[in-house]
Amino acid sequence: MAKNPERRVMLTDAAVDVLAHEGARGLTFRAVDARAGVPVGTTSNYFSSRDDLLMQTGARISSRMTPDPAQVEQTMLAAPSRELVAELMHWLIRRMTDDRTGYLAMLELRLEATRRPDLRTQLTRTVRAGFEESLSFHRDRGLPGDPDAVLVLYLAMTGVLLEHFTLPDMLGDDGLDHLGFAGVKQLIPPGDGPPGKQQPGG
Repeated sequence: MAKNPERRVMLTDAAVDVLAHEGARGLTFRAVDARAGVPVGTTSNYFSSRDDLLMQTGARISSRMTPDPAQVEQTMLAAPSRELVAELMHWLIRRMTDDRTGYLAMLELRLEATRRPDLRTQLTRTVRAGFEESLSFHRDRGLPGDPDAVLVLYLAMTGVLLEHFTLPDMLGDDGLDHLGFAGVKQLIPPGDGPPGKQQPGG
């Protein structure tokens, strides 16, 4: 297999575009070659099989969706509060919508994973690790809301994004912002502090 890491990233980005625009059935070595504008046979030199291409494309999507640590630290300068959780939800949703192609490609991968056990195992591991990291971040930064609230917020966010990307008229133009804050408001009471800390008058 070829070793040029920059070329491999370029090819996986091209695979993301193919998945988003043509679906999983359209993801072939030749389709990726064409999308990347490289000679026929290039993709097959970098990936041992179509399954390998699918899995590495999934890893690339996760990398693209990982937030910039500097932006995270800037956002977290504010004191932990329900409002900060709402701001983080808004930020996460906007980050996903900014990479619409990547999110659509991930939806295609999820569907393909229902038919490919190895891909399902890898995607499950990746998504679970991402959620566990978010849960640890929430706890370590002293944000209000217990693990159940964080899980339901995650599920609400993924549901809102699914509607937005597949049936955008269902929620309308204000659906993302409104529902992101509404979820936090319903799950985290006003004045709720970090888990495990007694509130004044409680």
